[in-house]
Amino acid sequence: MTKNGCSTEHCRRLTAVSVTAILTLAGSAVPAFAFAQDGGALTTRKAPAPMSAALRESVSNVVVLPTRAPASGFVTGSYQEQTDGFFGGADKGGRLGEGVSTDIGGVTVRYPIPILTWPGRLIGGLAGTTKRRIQEFRDELTEDLAQSASDPLSNDALASDVFWSIRNVPRLKPKVLALTTPIPPDTEAILFVSMTGVAINVADDIATITTTAHATLQRRSDGVNLYESEVQYTDTDTLTNWTKDGLAAWHAYSNYARHYIGREISARVFERVELEHSLQPAKSADIKPHRKDIWRGTTKSTTPTLAWELELLDAAASADWAAELDKSMIRYDVEVYDSMQMVYYAQRVQGSQHTVEVDLEPCKTYRWTVRPVYPIDTDLKFGEWMRFDSDAIIGRGNAGLEASAAAAYIQDFASLEVRCGRR
Repeated sequence: MTKNGCSTEHCRRLTAVSVTAILTLAGSAVPAFAFAQDGGALTTRKAPAPMSAALRESVSNVVVLPTRAPASGFVTGSYQEQTDGFFGGADKGGRLGEGVSTDIGGVTVRYPIPILTWPGRLIGGLAGTTKRRIQEFRDELTEDLAQSASDPLSNDALASDVFWSIRNVPRLKPKVLALTTPIPPDTEAILFVSMTGVAINVADDIATITTTAHATLQRRSDGVNLYESEVQYTDTDTLTNWTKDGLAAWHAYSNYARHYIGREISARVFERVELEHSLQPAKSADIKPHRKDIWRGTTKSTTPTLAWELELLDAAASADWAAELDKSMIRYDVEVYDSMQMVYYAQRVQGSQHTVEVDLEPCKTYRWTVRPVYPIDTDLKFGEWMRFDSDAIIGRGNAGLEASAAAAYIQDFASLEVRCGRR
């Protein structure tokens, strides 16, 4: 096994899996749930640079909307004018509560319009023993969709995640609105966010699922797009692992995909700054490194003390404000995850260690990370989350190796096994 939990055979076969291009239904805003079988090499893309500091400083009143940005024209509607919100006279809000019934994979699913709770189509006719197993896999995911009361990969859920992230930026005054709500007259920019597709690619019995979303920050005064970005989240596993234990890996994927995409959008647009730095776990009295690997530790304590080390490498060359940075004022956000979700979060921690303030469960392996928070005057600038430096292998958290072992988002965080029994 590798340090990421990827077996040699699995990793070898993974090279035959390609991340399928996201398909969008022609002439429609409906994102596509694409299904494909083809070969090729697994590829990942490095995240683009965040929006410039100058553009960030030009905007403070921001509205987050759960939809794609309009192709042209201005967003109309204000409380003073009592118009019908984002869709104005086009939709009049009259069809928002309606739905369409679509038959996919033998299951009839009803979608609300226009905030689609799931991409709208599964593609692919299959035959033969292996292909029947793939068909069963597809149908299991479809059945789960039909029975889901609240899909985590919806546009409105994504917009909510983005809002809760950017509200950490002190100078911003964000709002998240439904599409029927009029745009406040003091709005300076609108951040459009939407899920644009989910693709399933299968090679032999290895299935790769890729979710894609799009974000556009548009200036309200003239309709100019200030920043655009596409975000992808990919994870891979066997057909069996995706569907066992009541689709546990699939459910975890859905939650992590939105979690990653939401915070990646907010980071690129308003939060993240890029400083040359080194950030890694450090020695802790509670944690014993596994074979001297500081990224893998074990502990007897259910409330372990996490420790890390930050070194700024020629930070002044990366940003003008970094030249006057008081290192003693740097704070840290801390996160701990189990295999399914975040279980612990601490903000603005002073110093380079933190004792977890809730009991973690024995006999479980957790993943943890920190990010530096730089106070500059009355503003806060956020660094990157601590990850094992593995760009060439797994694309910094957006392309996973084995979903049932560790979700793509947390696979390159530091791992911590809480041993069984009391300390």
